[in-house]
Amino acid sequence: MCGIAGYSLTPRSSVERTLAAQTLLASIAERGSDAVGYAYRGAATGVAVHKQRGGAGALLEQVRVPEEATQLLVHVRDYTKGHPTIEANNHPVRYGAVVGIHNGIILNDEEIMASHSFARQEPDMTVDSEAIFAVAEEAHSSARALEDLRGSLAAAWLDERRPGVLFLARGVGRPLWTGQGSEGTFFASTRKALELAERYLRLRLRKEELPEGTLLALAEGRTLLEERFRPDHDYVDPIVLPAVRAPQEGAACLKRLAAIYAAL
Repeated sequence: MCGIAGYSLTPRSSVERTLAAQTLLASIAERGSDAVGYAYRGAATGVAVHKQRGGAGALLEQVRVPEEATQLLVHVRDYTKGHPTIEANNHPVRYGAVVGIHNGIILNDEEIMASHSFARQEPDMTVDSEAIFAVAEEAHSSARALEDLRGSLAAAWLDERRPGVLFLARGVGRPLWTGQGSEGTFFASTRKALELAERYLRLRLRKEELPEGTLLALAEGRTLLEERFRPDHDYVDPIVLPAVRAPQEGAACLKRLAAIYAAL
């Protein structure tokens, strides 16, 4: 049970980028502590990726996002497949021009990689999430391409061939919330994360859970495109895992976030 979050901001947004990233990271920290990472992109920059082993607390105060960055992906990992000692398995995951984050498990990733003749981005990779971003890259983020995936899915990604566009997709078995406001659109695994963003960033967001089988393309903080796809409704978690996987990590990060905010 991982955690994902991020944003697509308007070019004139006054949101403090680093504080926003820290807020979102702290708000999902309780969902995994095997690895942590984030990626960002601005209008004139490529996708920058930072990730490391351990929980969010190891990275929280080192997060730096430039003010020109209008797109952000944040991830905390509670791994299922692809051991976190191999850095390429941790998120954000790159496949070709696509950089993405995923909460869930893909059961047929090996079959997808073989049937499409996809080579692993790095030889040692075994993470199942790579299959999502491989089909997204091949199909230029067509919603229909996601229908071949079996398992649970909540994901977000950036495509270097599509400047300014951030993609969100929700299949089955994992939550994904969006919050829209005057500064842009935020997303996260939980409603609570968006409520914390409202508090620390002084925002008002219209919050709603993304329906299963939905792909959104966001640009400059607004929905550019919405498509539907047929998710894997046959999937059922063999073991029901609690959403809170690292409670002490989460509590410590929220305490440190409050201190960061108070010092501003």
